[in-house]
Parts: sequence; C-alpha cells; structure tokens
Amino acid sequence: MSQQDSVPFIARCTKTGERIEASTANDVVEFYRRRRRLTGGDVAWVFADHPAVTQAPDDGGLSPVLAALDEYFERGIPVGIVAATTSKQGWTVGETLDTLSELRMAGALWEPRDDHLRPV
Repeated sequence: MSQQDSVPFIARCTKTGERIEASTANDVVEFYRRRRRLTGGDVAWVFADHPAVTQAPDDGGLSPVLAALDEYFERGIPVGIVAATTSKQGWTVGETLDTLSELRMAGALWEPRDDHLRPV
C-alpha cells in the first residue's frame, strides 16, 4: 500500500518544502494559514483523494467548481475541498483562499459555518 492509499490529503509549503499529510482538506488550509504567518509561503497540493475533488471540473475557474461541489455538500463546501479541486487548475491554496475571500466580499458566497461555503 502506498502512502497515498492511506493519507487522503498531502500538500507542501512552496517556500520551505515542508509537507503535511492530513485526514481532512481543511487541515491543509490550517497548515497554509500557519505557513503564511510563519514564512510567508504558500501551499501547493501534492495529492487529494476525495470523490468530490475527482468529480469536479478540471477547468473553467472557480464558478463551475463551486456549482459542482455545492451539489455534493448539503451543509456547505469545506474550503479545503475547494482548494484541492482548484489545484487541478494549477491554483495554490493561497490563490484559492484569496479568490474565495473576494467572492465573499462581493456577496457571491456565504459561510453557513466556519470554513464551509455556499454559493448565493
């Protein structure tokens, strides 16, 4: 069994190369937030194994991703899952979170609970 078979989410800091192996995608977001505060670095996905990630669109930006994920998650889309999905388009965690923040400020998203989003 490979490491990717036992750990559903793996990411690394783009500045230091430090890796995280996590059981949830939102754990990777927390890792990003710590890395950003400590080093100013971003985080890139190495591996994300979740049905919603593999089924979501590989292109088209954030709108089609959010639409597809919203159908999958009834209680809000975990921001980590959004970030894992946009990594298929070459986005880092930081780039995804910055764009999500802009969409929230514009009123296109709401947060029904911490680190979970729904399109308006």
